[in-house]
Amino acid sequence: MTVFQSDLFPRQNATPRATVPAELWERLARSAFRQRFHLNTQDMAYLREKGLPLVLEHGQDFIARRLAPAFPHKDGRQTPWKGHPVFVAQHATGTCCRSCLAKWHALPSGRQLNETEQNYVLSVIAHWLENELAHPVAGAAWQPVRKSRKSTRNQAPGADG
Repeated sequence: MTVFQSDLFPRQNATPRATVPAELWERLARSAFRQRFHLNTQDMAYLREKGLPLVLEHGQDFIARRLAPAFPHKDGRQTPWKGHPVFVAQHATGTCCRSCLAKWHALPSGRQLNETEQNYVLSVIAHWLENELAHPVAGAAWQPVRKSRKSTRNQAPGADG
């Protein structure tokens, strides 16, 4: 017999209930960095296959484990750039780490997020994912720009390396 954690500890409904202010979306729209994030083909397929409610359950778990603690492990690096629709949504909405939560959402670091604040973060992510489902960007696959470790100082002029 297989037993799942949810059999022992039923999850609360992952449907967010918090209101997200329109001013947040206006501020995020002015950020060139945040605007580059869109779901790629794989993440969009995953979201459609699993459905928004299940993906938000995953998000609820990510928030509780990676953002809610007062001092999260590897804060500032705890959210991968890709691999799950929630991760992409977190970077797009400034809900990826405690410093971004403080900057974009006025949720101070150094203390645990309460249930209301966690629901707010999930609401922001849900709104962004719903918008991506409604307005998919064709061929979207933003990748973070990685700086090369090679020095270009010693190259000949005009060499592209």
